[in-house]
Amino acid sequence: MRQMSTVIIGAGQAGLAMSKCLTDRSVPHVVIERGDVANSWATERWDSLKLLTPNWQSRLPGYRYGGGAPDGYMSMPEINGYLQGYACSIAAPVEARTTVQSVTVQGFGYRVSTDRGDWLCDNLVLATGACGQAHVPALSEELPDHIAQLTPHTYKTPDQIGPGGVLVVGGSASGTQIAAELLGAGHEVTLSVGAHIRAPRHYRSRDIQWWMDRSGVQDTHIEELDDPQRARSVPSLQLVGDANPPFLDLNYLQGLGAELTGRLVGFRNGVAQFSGSLANQCALSDLKMRRLLKSFDDWAERQGLQGLPAAPDHGSTEPPPNPRLSLDLKAGGIRTVIWATGYRPDFGFAKLPIFDHKGGLRHLNGVVGPGIYVLGLPFQIRRKSALIDGVGQDAEELANHLLQCRHNKAA
Repeated sequence: MRQMSTVIIGAGQAGLAMSKCLTDRSVPHVVIERGDVANSWATERWDSLKLLTPNWQSRLPGYRYGGGAPDGYMSMPEINGYLQGYACSIAAPVEARTTVQSVTVQGFGYRVSTDRGDWLCDNLVLATGACGQAHVPALSEELPDHIAQLTPHTYKTPDQIGPGGVLVVGGSASGTQIAAELLGAGHEVTLSVGAHIRAPRHYRSRDIQWWMDRSGVQDTHIEELDDPQRARSVPSLQLVGDANPPFLDLNYLQGLGAELTGRLVGFRNGVAQFSGSLANQCALSDLKMRRLLKSFDDWAERQGLQGLPAAPDHGSTEPPPNPRLSLDLKAGGIRTVIWATGYRPDFGFAKLPIFDHKGGLRHLNGVVGPGIYVLGLPFQIRRKSALIDGVGQDAEELANHLLQCRHNKAA
C-alpha cells in the first residue's frame, strides 16, 4: 500500500493538465494510466481522424502548440506526440501501463486498487475523459448475427469493412466523417440521421473555432444556462479536421452517394425501421446554424471588426423528398452497422456512492464529493470543458478548490 495526497486517474489532456496545476501548488500526486500517455488517442480512434480544433487552439497550462502550421489540424500521431511532450515538459509523475481495478472508501480517504498494487489517497481526480466507451443503443441486440457491428472505437480504416453495404447510425461529427471516408473508398453507405448541427469549417474567412473562441461562445458558463443537462447532451458540430470540404454536411454526403434516412428506431425481423423526422431534423439543424452564425455577426459588429468579407448564404440542407422508413438489411445488402451514436465516460471502477439513479456521475462544476473531482466532461463548467483548450481552465479551478480544502483540514 502506497500513500499519496492525490491520485489522478487518466494521463490524457485532463489528467496532465491537473498534474501541472497540482505541481504548481506543491500538491504531491501521482497520475495512473492504463496504457501510455495519451492512450485513448493512440488506441481508440480511427486512423485518419484529425482534431476538430485548429492547432493554435491546443492550449494547456504552461504549454502551447509550437509547430509551423497553427491553422492546421493535428493527426492522431501528432496529438500523441503533443501530449507526450507535455507530460515530459511538466515532469508529470505518470504510473504508465497500470490498470485501475477499483476505487473504494477507506477511512477518511480512498483506496485505489490497481494491477500493480494499491494506493491510499486523500483526494481523487477522475480524468478518464468523456469518451471512455462508445455508446451503443440496446436495439443493437436485435440485429441478425451475420451483421458486423463496429463503433468509432473499433472502426480503424475502410479496409476492415467487408463486402456489402454499410449502415452508419448517427449524423454528428463521427458519423459524417466515417460515412465520407467509406464513400470515398467505394462503399455503399446509408446514413441514419437524428439530431445534429450543421456548421461550416470556415465563416467569413475565419475558422469557425476562431469565432467561437473570440466571441466568447466557448467560455459560456454552465451556470448561465436554464437547462444544463440539455446543454451537456448537445451533439457535436458536423466538422472535420480539414479545410476541404468547407462543409461536411448532409448535402455533401449525398453528393458522394450516401442515402439518408431518419433516426433509427428499431429492427424487426431483419428490417430496420426509421422515423419520418429527417426533414424536420434538417430544418432544425439549419436554424441552429443560422442562429450561431448570426451571433458571430452581431459580435463582429459590436467589436467594430474591419475587413471581413460579407456573410455568405450557406443555403439549406436538402434531404431526399421521400426518405425510406424501412430497410430490409438482407435485401438491401447491408452487412455492417457502425454505431456513431455518441460516447459515455467509463467510471465502472469507482465503487462509490457518486452516481444518480440512471448511472450518471453526480457533480457540481467538477466537484463530485469530499476529496473527489472529475475533469474533462462536456460542458462540465464551460462549453469548452471537454476540449484540449478548455480543460486547463477547469483544472485551475479544481486545483484551487482542492488546495483550499487541504488548508481547511490542516487548520
